[in-house]
Amino acid sequence: MNALLIQAARHGALPMLLASALALSACGNKNGGQQAPPPAEVNVIKAVTEQITLLEEYVGQTEAVDTVEIRARVSGILEKQGFQDGSRVKRGDLLFVIDPQPFIAALAQTKATLAQAQAAHVNSKQSLERIRPLVADKAISQQDLDTAIAREATDAANVESARAQVRTAQLNLDYTSITAPRDAVISKALIKAGGLVNASTSLLTTLYSVDPIYVNFAVSEQKLLEMQRTLKRNPGEEKGRLPTFRLKLADGTEYSASGTLNFVDAAVDPKSGTVQIRVQVPNHDRLLRAGQLVRVIFPSLKPLDAIRIPQQAVQELQGKRSVFVVDAENKAQYREVNATQRVGNDWVVEGGLTAGEMVIVEGVQKARPGAPVKPVVLARDANGNIVKPGEPAGDAKKGEPAKDVKDMKGGDAKSSDAKSAPAPDKGAK
Repeated sequence: MNALLIQAARHGALPMLLASALALSACGNKNGGQQAPPPAEVNVIKAVTEQITLLEEYVGQTEAVDTVEIRARVSGILEKQGFQDGSRVKRGDLLFVIDPQPFIAALAQTKATLAQAQAAHVNSKQSLERIRPLVADKAISQQDLDTAIAREATDAANVESARAQVRTAQLNLDYTSITAPRDAVISKALIKAGGLVNASTSLLTTLYSVDPIYVNFAVSEQKLLEMQRTLKRNPGEEKGRLPTFRLKLADGTEYSASGTLNFVDAAVDPKSGTVQIRVQVPNHDRLLRAGQLVRVIFPSLKPLDAIRIPQQAVQELQGKRSVFVVDAENKAQYREVNATQRVGNDWVVEGGLTAGEMVIVEGVQKARPGAPVKPVVLARDANGNIVKPGEPAGDAKKGEPAKDVKDMKGGDAKSSDAKSAPAPDKGAK
């Protein structure tokens, strides 16, 4: 270093070298004394306790109110199919025709047998009328009279038997034409023209009623007891006083019409500990079909006093859920919360938070326990959407979708795509 200074002095560059050294020294002092970064900015909302009507969902399956299996009453070769598979039919429409020729012949034969029996009865009756007066004159014995009476009675019975056979043959002939017993939608034909039909055993097709339609699902024994205690009666009684039931279809959309309670089973299934419940739903547009899986949405009968916070504010780890709150000194604090149920896209917090605390909803990844933060307070508009200060009311904050959940006692519970659904109604009871 000394040699460098001497050489610089010989060439007249000493002042420049000293200036460079001082600049480097100043830079080193500046880096060594680096200041702490400013507090991270986070968005928070105020925790508010409110009455929340929770929605419970059950897996249900649709069932036709009337399901009719079409079977033939006589055996024979299927001659004709009178409908298109899957079409709508009306009561009395022709469905199938079984070859009637054998039954026409059988009917003719029974009619001939009836004519023979009637002729024999006329003869025996006339013989009895001739014999009866001869008994008084003792021209014939009492035994001959008794024989004539028995013969006349036998022939009369034969006439009635022959008439019954004619009626049976006529019925069998009528049964060769199979008609729809009610208005319904028909399934496909299981036996085509030319196939052999066996009486009573061959299933030809099935009719399904369309409007209304049933939805069957099961609730736990505990839930049934809760409903009974809340209603102070069996749910199956005074069905019209219960809130309406809504349906969610397989694609996640909500069915337009609501259903009413139709049936509550009288016994609990000992194997599953559940009770079967049935709901009747209008099906004017035939959107629902028998055997379809749906989700039945039913509101809790007793509103819950709890705090509702957005989904993104809650962190989940090993089955535990937690949030970060901002204390009075603007420091982030970790809180484990009791949140097991949801309303739309919001978690319902039943424990771990108190009303008035500021919960971090955006910037959670920046928060550390005890670290200072810069909170920006958000609010909910009239629709329950989270908005920043200065944003127009009614505009949902980006990334804050929620579903509108109204009190099901009024008959509405909306759900839609997670990116466009409105937030829950704060006034839901």
